[in-house]
Amino acid sequence: MNVVGLAEGAVREGRERVIAALANSGRPVPPRRITVSLAPGDLPKSGSGFDLPIAIGILTAAGALEPDAGSDTLLAGELGLDGELRPLRGALSIALCCREAGLSRLILPAPNAAEAAEVDGITVLGATSLDEVVASLSGAAALPPASRAPEPADDPWSVDFAEVKGQEHVKRALEVAAAGQHNLLMIGPPGAGKSMLARRLPTILPGLARSEAIDVTRIHSVAGRLRAGSGLMRTRPFRAPHHTISEAGLVGGGTIPRPGEASLAHAGVLFLDELPEFRRSALEALRQPMEDQVIHIGRARGGATFPASFMLVAAMNPCPCGHYGTSGSCICHPAHVVRYRGRVSGPLLDRIDVQVEVAALSERELFGARETESSASIRERTEAARARQTRRFRDEPGIHANAQMHPRHVRAHCTVDARAEALLRTAIRRFGLSARAYHRVLRLARTIADLEGADAIAASHVAEAVQYRSLERPLAAAR
Repeated sequence: MNVVGLAEGAVREGRERVIAALANSGRPVPPRRITVSLAPGDLPKSGSGFDLPIAIGILTAAGALEPDAGSDTLLAGELGLDGELRPLRGALSIALCCREAGLSRLILPAPNAAEAAEVDGITVLGATSLDEVVASLSGAAALPPASRAPEPADDPWSVDFAEVKGQEHVKRALEVAAAGQHNLLMIGPPGAGKSMLARRLPTILPGLARSEAIDVTRIHSVAGRLRAGSGLMRTRPFRAPHHTISEAGLVGGGTIPRPGEASLAHAGVLFLDELPEFRRSALEALRQPMEDQVIHIGRARGGATFPASFMLVAAMNPCPCGHYGTSGSCICHPAHVVRYRGRVSGPLLDRIDVQVEVAALSERELFGARETESSASIRERTEAARARQTRRFRDEPGIHANAQMHPRHVRAHCTVDARAEALLRTAIRRFGLSARAYHRVLRLARTIADLEGADAIAASHVAEAVQYRSLERPLAAAR
């Protein structure tokens, strides 16, 4: 048996799996030369999902099945040596392609059936073995249609903002960032609660819309990170890679392009703790997807485009020892502080809308019993703000939040009065804001106004937005 059509290793190895599966299912391969042509011949083929259609093709050519038995059916699945069907990656994407191709039925491994059943307009059948597929195609036995997985009834989050003591100004910054999908950077000494706050950010984000859930599930399915038997992902992803991650691991790559952490965080949060410790090349690779919300990966043997509309949330110490500008004893020379902060480039910082300082908790805050606001209460405000933005951009495809506005949207929706304009001019002169930073301040002010339910941007909204550009201030000011 020969397989032609730019077949990758897993596809070529499928010959042995198919031959063994057919023989162990009581259907030995005819003793003749067999050529399997995967068309189009100039498109690389990868993955083990070709096993099942190749096996059915051989049986059809041998006369064991009628030529039109699967004319309206798409087949996909990996075969075990005993004829068992094993789960594959990308079942949701396969189902969408089945519908786009005008086919009415999809047969694939049973563990993938609930995921594929989320696509309307096609009948999804889950099979456990090659025998069941043959029986279904020949009409000897019918496979039951798959149904969608039930939605979880409980709150999926085990953490809550009510558990965070103090840091009210940081909570406010996180609320503003969540309301408009703005990138955020927290700067503070070790133990101040930066990671604790970041891990609670998804609990105040609005729920996933169905279109977002489909995109998120497709990405995680292709990456092989979706649990077998599950349906759509119902919660926004939270990805927190270690600072030793490579550029390909962060933005995606490989000989056969695979999504990286930035795409796995699509419609959710990408948390980079100890930001200056990440490789410079990896951080710089994030600049383009932070602007375009997609990642284009080009390779000699093919390319791919993955969604990457994520919220970047980063945390860093103010200096190498971590105590610069605090009551602690900083042992760092000012030049070392500048060099440490210089590990994060200006163009990357320019793309971070909210920059907030996280101070160490005082003794009174640490031992105080004061109740704080819960995530559910904060989420009500962020959902209301997002609803205003959804109505605002209902005729703008691809834009769902204020952080995604282009300059023409800023001109249309972020007009300010004379007092707010004077405040902006002062900020530009004092902090040297770039044109990009100027537009980001306006987007942030628009979000703050949305949280208050205001139609116009007031000077108070601009003032708060400017306060979130802390890294534009001179280092000496932090003493």
